[in-house]
Amino acid sequence: MAHAPAAGGRKVFFRRKKTCPFSGPKAPAIDYKDVKLLSRFVSERGKILPSRITAVSNKKQRELAKAIKRARNLALMPYVG
Repeated sequence: MAHAPAAGGRKVFFRRKKTCPFSGPKAPAIDYKDVKLLSRFVSERGKILPSRITAVSNKKQRELAKAIKRARNLALMPYVG
């Protein structure tokens, strides 16, 4: 007997869990002066992307948000896209 497909007739595939880009030995440090790095975590409209999309850990997401807000306050990054 063959294996039955999942409910709805779709094939099941396993999505690989993303790892935090700021954890690990060669990970970049979060710095408010590194605008190029920070802009990867901001949408086109200027909003900070959520960690479920960027796969950043909770602790690093808070640091990232603080760095982005500091860079905006110092006019290194725009508030709006």
